[in-house]
Amino acid sequence: MKTNLARIKNDIEQLSKFNATPGKGLTRMTFTKEDRGAGEYLKEQMRQAGLEVFEDAAGTIVGRLEGEIDSPVVMIGSHYDSVKNGGNFDGPAGVVTGLEIARLMKDNNLKPKYPVEFIAMIEEEGTRFGGGLFASRAIVGDVTRESLDTFKDSQGISIAEAMKEFGFDPDKIYDAVRKPEDVKAFLELHIEQGPILEAHGKDIGVVEYIVGINEIQVIVKGRPDHAGTTPMTMRADPLDTSSKVISKISTFAKEAGEGTVATVGILTVLPGAANIVPAEVSFTVDIRSKKAELIKQVRKNIEDSLEEISKLNGVQYTTIDLLNVPPVKLADDIIDKLNKYSYNLGFKKELMLSGAGHDAMVMTKITDVGLIFVPSKAGRSHCPEEWTDYEDLQKGIEVAYETIKDIAEVK
Repeated sequence: MKTNLARIKNDIEQLSKFNATPGKGLTRMTFTKEDRGAGEYLKEQMRQAGLEVFEDAAGTIVGRLEGEIDSPVVMIGSHYDSVKNGGNFDGPAGVVTGLEIARLMKDNNLKPKYPVEFIAMIEEEGTRFGGGLFASRAIVGDVTRESLDTFKDSQGISIAEAMKEFGFDPDKIYDAVRKPEDVKAFLELHIEQGPILEAHGKDIGVVEYIVGINEIQVIVKGRPDHAGTTPMTMRADPLDTSSKVISKISTFAKEAGEGTVATVGILTVLPGAANIVPAEVSFTVDIRSKKAELIKQVRKNIEDSLEEISKLNGVQYTTIDLLNVPPVKLADDIIDKLNKYSYNLGFKKELMLSGAGHDAMVMTKITDVGLIFVPSKAGRSHCPEEWTDYEDLQKGIEVAYETIKDIAEVK
């Protein structure tokens, strides 16, 4: 049975209404009223699709279709949080994929041998608390109870505090962990977030590799002084140190080569007054590459530069890992299935490298993983202009549907 384009379109449009910045792109942060509204919509749709609905200890929404046997489970889904002022497709496209496949199974009265779980995850972007990939990291056991107190939002609210306010018990975070023997496979559909599929006239991207990501926070501490009365030779200026290091980071990435990239995305200067030499500066660096050794090379170059310049400027620095996920090769068996069903359905596909991190990359720690891309208009993403034609999304869902039926051995 063919996927229902009207249902797909309606899901995306309904989810887009749960938005803290209407008219300025989608902003839906974790453990907020917008999160609550979107989550309740998803749970209701899952119930209508005949699924057993529950939430795990980290806040992932799960709709379960029982199989002939209890385990292992086949999982499909993505995230439904967003960046600030982002688009309506990054994440929700994959969640809607799961919803539509669940409906198709109900419409066709299909029974899988293996149970299928349709999941909607939170805090993939890390917009509120930093780090990102929270729900999937909880599933694979990479979220510690201590980290729930450590990571805080811009208002100083920790993940643990936000969880309690939202109705979750942070002390039970380890209940979210899944064992490798309990998960047969994980499949995610995502918008490409780049221009390749559209430029090449392709319908489907079959991802072979996902780049590794090391996201760090650098904190440089100096001494606040009067901007007019403190001689330049007697200052301990953390912004001067930071700016000199930051100016070198793009060069470090270019020297590493092979598509390695590095980005400074957040820069905070305290106390932030025009007539005060700063006391403290913090900035983030996001390093990505398909080779782990190149990520380490760029990281080392940054820290060597910090060490050298901080000694000259009389300041101190620390670095904190916010996210460190190695490059991954996705499962050949699932790649073969995605290739086969793309061909059988008459869609043009391309084998790809993902330059963006996804929950799929984390899930490779415990199971076989597949990742499907669908085209992004002009390659735009993380902005209000983000767009994927519904017909393009429909094609990706049809490939995912056939693949899930195959993996779960649907009759």
